[in-house]
Amino acid sequence: MVRSMTGYGSSIVSLDNAVITVEVKSVNHRFLDVQLNIPSSFMYLEEKLKERIRAFFGRGRVEVTLNIDGTGAVTKTLETDWMLLDQYMEQLKQIKARYQLTGDIPMDIILSIPELFTVRETNDANGLSENILTCVVDACSKLLTIREDEGEKLLADINGRIHTVKELVGRLQTRRDQVIEEYRQRIYQRIETYIGDKLDTDNQRMYQEIALLAEKGDITEEITRLFSHIDHFFSTIQQDTQIGRQLDFILQEMHREINTIGSKSTDPKISEWVVSIKSEVEKMKEQIQNIE
Repeated sequence: MVRSMTGYGSSIVSLDNAVITVEVKSVNHRFLDVQLNIPSSFMYLEEKLKERIRAFFGRGRVEVTLNIDGTGAVTKTLETDWMLLDQYMEQLKQIKARYQLTGDIPMDIILSIPELFTVRETNDANGLSENILTCVVDACSKLLTIREDEGEKLLADINGRIHTVKELVGRLQTRRDQVIEEYRQRIYQRIETYIGDKLDTDNQRMYQEIALLAEKGDITEEITRLFSHIDHFFSTIQQDTQIGRQLDFILQEMHREINTIGSKSTDPKISEWVVSIKSEVEKMKEQIQNIE
């Protein structure tokens, strides 16, 4: 099945004390590039999340955003370094005694002591982890469906264009024999123009020269290879694998052959069809850049 590399999917899981929201979007990329935007307290799930995502996609830049709201998301705990505070208090008492100071130690001094208080974030790992993974899988499944639907539309467009290319190559093949005959007649006419009645139609050397000139402009091999590439293209789009890069390579080969035909031929009709084929190939290349 042909799949696009662009799309969007989302999923929400509501729990008693938290709401998990996952958004997944993807765009074109040469390989699979997974980018996670998740709270730092859930970074321990990074590898598991990537493992789930890789099970769905083979190519594309996939961006995952995880949001968790509610009391069950993160619990913040304030911790005090009591040993450090004891040392500060002892030092402050010594200062008072040494300089004969009176009064209580201001609370502002205690609160301003650096590294005395630490806020630690914890989460309910057992309660949230599996729900987060389930939510990500659901969002990826929805994204995959969109990529498949988009891929079917791309395939329909590409199918129409490759059939057009096949028809035009068939015209080139039909035109080839006619062009060779017209080329031979033009050579005869030019020879007659220069030597008139002295033309020897049985001259073996003349026929050899005509054959040599005709061979230089012969496009038979290029047409044969084009048909082969077209057949390869048709068989490839039937595969249920990642075919984007393979199709791109086939189109490059087709583009090379049609360029060669264009450089060999001086026939206006063939030149016109060559331009049409190149246009269709270029449009297919643009579409295939979005295929996984």
